[in-house]
Amino acid sequence: MSKITRYTWEGVQEAVSSIAMQMYKDEWRPDYIVGITRGGLIPAVLLSHVTDIPMHTLCVQLESDGLEENTEHNAIMATDALRDNKKILIIDDINRGGDAIRWIMDDWQDAMNMSDDEQSEAWHNNVRFASLIDNPNNQVAMDYCSSEIDLDEDDVWVEFPWESN
Repeated sequence: MSKITRYTWEGVQEAVSSIAMQMYKDEWRPDYIVGITRGGLIPAVLLSHVTDIPMHTLCVQLESDGLEENTEHNAIMATDALRDNKKILIIDDINRGGDAIRWIMDDWQDAMNMSDDEQSEAWHNNVRFASLIDNPNNQVAMDYCSSEIDLDEDDVWVEFPWESN
């Protein structure tokens, strides 16, 4: 049986503050924050309030029915980041396997028709990734996270306060 780790609202606030502090120490300030729908929306709003940085949303629901209907292509953000050198922070509540981040990276590269070399220069320079919790065994490394949990090895299910019944 899976262990359940429950985050409180105070824990979420602390995690968001930790990410803001990491960005501050890196002297990296994005032009805007992107919250991945649904789990990344609350962390994005909180981080936007803490840092006074505008926020946008991007719907990436790969495990939902009707992928084409639920997942949003966004060439405008791709242009901002990969051509116009705007800095963007993409945040989610938990990075389980990196599928959503990988999907965004592939989608934006396709939208811009860029080579791998051109794209690799932009990622982690112009576009950085954050999650409150990161699984260290995922396919895309987070630039910022508050904590790491090996979700595969530890058989953990994380419950955030906005998911409680």
